[in-house]
Parts: sequence; structure tokens; C-alpha cells
Amino acid sequence: MKNQAMNNANDPEQDQLNRLLLDSLSPIELSNGRHNALKQGLLTRAAQSVANQAGVLTVRAKDGVWQTLKAGTRVKQLWNGDRQGNSVLVEFAPGASLIPHRHNCLEEGIVLRGDLQMGDLRLGPLDYHASPAGSRHGGISSNQGALAYLRGTSLGNAHEVLLEVLGGLLPFGQDRSLTVYADNNSAWQEIMPGIWKKPLWQEGPRESCFYRLEANARCPEHLHQVEEECMMLDGDLFIDDVLLRAGDYQLAPAGSLHREVYTDVGATLFVRGAREY
Repeated sequence: MKNQAMNNANDPEQDQLNRLLLDSLSPIELSNGRHNALKQGLLTRAAQSVANQAGVLTVRAKDGVWQTLKAGTRVKQLWNGDRQGNSVLVEFAPGASLIPHRHNCLEEGIVLRGDLQMGDLRLGPLDYHASPAGSRHGGISSNQGALAYLRGTSLGNAHEVLLEVLGGLLPFGQDRSLTVYADNNSAWQEIMPGIWKKPLWQEGPRESCFYRLEANARCPEHLHQVEEECMMLDGDLFIDDVLLRAGDYQLAPAGSLHREVYTDVGATLFVRGAREY
């Protein structure tokens, strides 16, 4: 760009053309009626956008409150799911760890950056791990430090955390966990032009999936039969008039409508919502 600007400055014909164009540009004078019509149109569109987002929870990557869980770990709550557990971000400093525990709910986790170690299992960026209710985790640690998204966790509920920790003291229990690694590309399915889906976990009326949208891909209007959680992993995504970027979280309540979902540059996201039969 700098070289192009220098070339234009050394080109008398281009410089003269630029001056002619600039001299011809002038503000467009609007009549009072036209000005008021444009203003009213913008206000109407803004009011409609606010109404469309009624009940939708959006937590930006830079927003929210971090709380220290223990030395070297902190947590930011995204959504309180009551009986389904909470959705949170958990940050581990290098060398930090959590003690063994037994899950009260299905807990799903995605490593957003860094590494996590659970016994012999090592997870890296965009690896997914699910532990059903009643399953037991050994200690969780991070060598390099990590940021992870968890849904279905007891973190944020002191009583439920205590129950999980006490349950973790008992070593019995069958390991029924599921791990889906980021490099497992064979699981991706193209469900419509430019939109790919990687199934992760199905249970009752809900399912969890990764979605990958190519640049300029669009999803049609759809109604949410159950609440839908979305965690942005990469890229940019417009949901109606709301722009979501990597690290942003959104919860759409049951009965809400997404009129349009599209991306200009491509996006990867985790979604837990209604199961497709």
C-alpha cells in the first residue's frame, strides 16, 4: 500500500484525476422529509433488532467476571443451566491442577488453547471431551497453561461442587467418556453447501456438534425447540444483526427464532441444541 501511494504521488495524470474527483464530491443535501424518513427507518430497524434478541444471552470474550477457583485456576460463568449444570470458561496457569471428582451431569469440555492432562489422556486445542453423569475424573492438570470451555459443570454452584468432590473420593465407576480430537477430519459431514457438521454427543432431545461454515455460507431461518448454546471457536459469524467472534458465547432460549445466520470470512463453532432425527 505504501509503494502504491508513492507511485500515485509520482504520477501527474493520476494526481490530476484524484483532484478532479475530490473537487466533484460534495455533501448531498437532504430535504427535511427525506432526513426524517431515513432517521425513522434506522430507529425502526434498531427497535426490531432489539426485539429479535429479547431473551438471548451474549457474553463477549472480553466481558464477564473471572473468579479464583484455587491457586493457579480461575473461572468465568457464562450461563446457569440449573439441572443441566453451568457453562463456564476455566483458565489454568502452567502447572495448575484440579482434584478428582464425579460428575453430577453430563459435562462437555473443549480446550480453547494450551493443554490439559487427565491421566493418560492429553488434550490440545479444539479437542472435545464428554463425561456422562456418574462418571469419575481423575485429577486434571495443565503443563503449559490452558483455557477451556465447559458446559454441564458444577463450577459456580458450591453445593454441587462439594458433591462432585466427595464423589470423586470413591474410586469406583466405569469410564464412559468420549473424546473427539480436532484432527479427526473424517467425522465432518457436509449438510448443505458450505456448511459442515461434526457430531459429538447425542442424548434425549439434545445433541452437541461442531459446525464449520465456509466464507459466505448462510443458514436458513430456524426455530429453537430447546435452548441452544453456541461457543465461537474461530472466525466471525452474524446471527441476525449480532456479530460473534472467536471466544464469544451465546445462548438462545427455547422458542426463539434465528432469522439468518451467515459469515463473510468463515467460522467454526460448538453448538448444543435440539437433536436432529
